[in-house]
Amino acid sequence: MRVPVQRRTVMDKKYTRMIRGMKKGRKREWSVYVLRCGDGSFYTGIAKDVAARLEKHRSGKGAAYTRTHLPVELIYQENKRTRSAALIREAGIKAMPRSKKEELVREARKR
Repeated sequence: MRVPVQRRTVMDKKYTRMIRGMKKGRKREWSVYVLRCGDGSFYTGIAKDVAARLEKHRSGKGAAYTRTHLPVELIYQENKRTRSAALIREAGIKAMPRSKKEELVREARKR
């Protein structure tokens, strides 16, 4: 079956945009982070640039949860992950009971 020319053009634009997004020097790794919110609760997320994402959370322009639980403090971070690995790790941390999350943070601070 032959693909129409118009469809190929759409695909070409899609891939061209993707390739442009992979320019040299761009950060390709993802990080998983945990914030302690003003009420003592934890928020877990992923980002390519944790510092920029933290500023968004602090300014009230981050996740809906952190907007209502300000101020936030970065307490844990894991770097050098692919996006899929970061999402899997984020889900794993979110599934942990609070005591395990606190232990994770304590262990990281010892290093």
